[in-house]
Amino acid sequence: MKQLVITILGQDRPGLVENISSVILQNNGNWLSSNLSHLLGHFAGIIQIEVAEEHFQSLQNALNALPKLDVRIETGNTEIEPSAKEQINFVITGNDRPGIVQELASVIRHKGANITHLNSRQQSAPNWGVPIFSAVATVTLPTGMNKEEVIDALESITSDLIVDIEEA
Repeated sequence: MKQLVITILGQDRPGLVENISSVILQNNGNWLSSNLSHLLGHFAGIIQIEVAEEHFQSLQNALNALPKLDVRIETGNTEIEPSAKEQINFVITGNDRPGIVQELASVIRHKGANITHLNSRQQSAPNWGVPIFSAVATVTLPTGMNKEEVIDALESITSDLIVDIEEA
């Protein structure tokens, strides 16, 4: 079985996820995991599937034939990663400004940690109307690192940044 990572980008429309999932099913693929979003009228999706080698080419052709969508298919890395590393979900909130994601990512990388999932948005603060940045970041910590080290480093970026831990 081949493990695939598929990225899809295009104009959003009703029934699009049903259409994509039907193509995968009709070509003997198994939808394992996904992150799908609607952003500014566009559909953006990342899908992990598995398919038998003998069905790979037909699946690839069918996905690439989907109208008005940019599709990219990559073979996944199926090597097992060590599970001893701790994963933490950080909930980050602060005043929005250009460069905030770059600053957060830089601090996390310099601590030796890795962002494995990031969900962020900008919204208007209730009662104030100023833009607020909020994110949930899943971060894999290096072996032996205390999560408080990362929290302190992130909060030292600016005084208005709040970092909490989302409990599973």
